[in-house]
Amino acid sequence: MDFIITIATPLGNMEVLLYEETPQHKANFLKLANEKFYDGVMFHRIIKNFMIQGGDPYSKTGEGMVGTGGPGYTIPAEIKPQFGHKKGALAAARQGDQVNPQRASSGSQFYIVHSANGTKHLDGQYTVFGEVVSGLDIIDKIAQAPTASGDRPVTDIPMTLTIRQMKKKEITEKYGFKYPEEVK
Repeated sequence: MDFIITIATPLGNMEVLLYEETPQHKANFLKLANEKFYDGVMFHRIIKNFMIQGGDPYSKTGEGMVGTGGPGYTIPAEIKPQFGHKKGALAAARQGDQVNPQRASSGSQFYIVHSANGTKHLDGQYTVFGEVVSGLDIIDKIAQAPTASGDRPVTDIPMTLTIRQMKKKEITEKYGFKYPEEVK
């Protein structure tokens, strides 16, 4: 069994699968989704042909500077060479190397790659912990949103996450995702 996470937005839904090879990130994302942490949080940073970013609770509450919020902890890096920054890659945001040389991930902020060619220059620097398996067109719609200063969308784009459990075989059949044990 595995999980499919639906990220519902006013522009449509994306379905995401989290990698087993990044267990701390997977467990954390599932925990926060189950706790409804992400519900009402915005995609607060959009850079067309690069990525869309969300997961900051300040984007929902307005209590702090958007882009700096989180659950109060980080996650150790789980950077795996087999997971690159292709279009639809789900990766953990983090502070820069100068203040975070261990490349620890934000406890809640994430981004989804928009560029059709990927963002290979980020490979090996950020933890990629999942991918969009359905709804790549929704990334395109979100990336088209007009932005203001700080790459913040002019119109809020909130999200709601739901989780459903599925058999791996069903996931492979429905979404074409190949698990490592199937590739051998």
